[in-house]
Amino acid sequence: MRVGYLGPKSSFTYKATRSFFKEAELSPLPTIVSTLKAIEMNQFDYCVIPIENSVEGTVHPALDFLYHQANVPVQAEVILPISQNLMIHPNWIGKINQLKAVKSHPQALAQTQQFLEENYSSLKQEITDSTTQAAKWISDNKDEPVMAIASKEAAKEYQLEIIQSDIQDMKTNQTRFWVIGRKKINWYKEKSPIFRQTIGVKMEQNQAGNLHKILSAFSWRGIDLTKIESRPLKTRLGDYFFLIDIKVENLILVEMALKEITELGGEIKVFGTYYAHQTINC
Repeated sequence: MRVGYLGPKSSFTYKATRSFFKEAELSPLPTIVSTLKAIEMNQFDYCVIPIENSVEGTVHPALDFLYHQANVPVQAEVILPISQNLMIHPNWIGKINQLKAVKSHPQALAQTQQFLEENYSSLKQEITDSTTQAAKWISDNKDEPVMAIASKEAAKEYQLEIIQSDIQDMKTNQTRFWVIGRKKINWYKEKSPIFRQTIGVKMEQNQAGNLHKILSAFSWRGIDLTKIESRPLKTRLGDYFFLIDIKVENLILVEMALKEITELGGEIKVFGTYYAHQTINC
């Protein structure tokens, strides 16, 4: 089995992918869009991408591409606890007060803003494409007075020194990752109490009460929605679709709600109906 994931190796997406596909051949890809295009072109059996963080919210490039351009369904979800760690090259041990900047992915910097403000407010914050790329840069530029925020695996991979662990502002920091592919996945569903369906809904006409119509179809049937947000349709200003996560307890009731929304003028795209796998060790 071949699985593509948003790389590089030792990234959080790699950890989520390996926790789920323990024996598969894994291949890193440079961007979310390239990862999704690869699965569209049947280059892999599955691909794994981040979809939402408990601090920073939805990963919009992923959801927008899936809604507007992709047609491969979500087959599973992996929920990974996220531990951010501050690291330096061993050459800078004992010289931390000489450091000038901290590098990481924008999400990692956002997840550690309070810590950085309280402890390293004078350091310039520099953006990289991934947390692992930040760690690699530190390793490749050992004489530069820069630290990185990344995973413990990245520190080990690039032989960096962690000077403080678990620096994320929210200790229950988690990220959802979607496993996308054409073949259904069933091997872990008995272990998961979380069963979801994610849909995108746009209404035929942009008018008052549209959101109320959608929510009512779920509400009077007692269907729990765990997430709802609006995203631009990319047609004209003011046109949106609604992204909705549904807690599935009775799939027949959910299907009836979707039928009602369709009859009310809604156009529905089902991203997938899937079990979520909660990882423990991160």
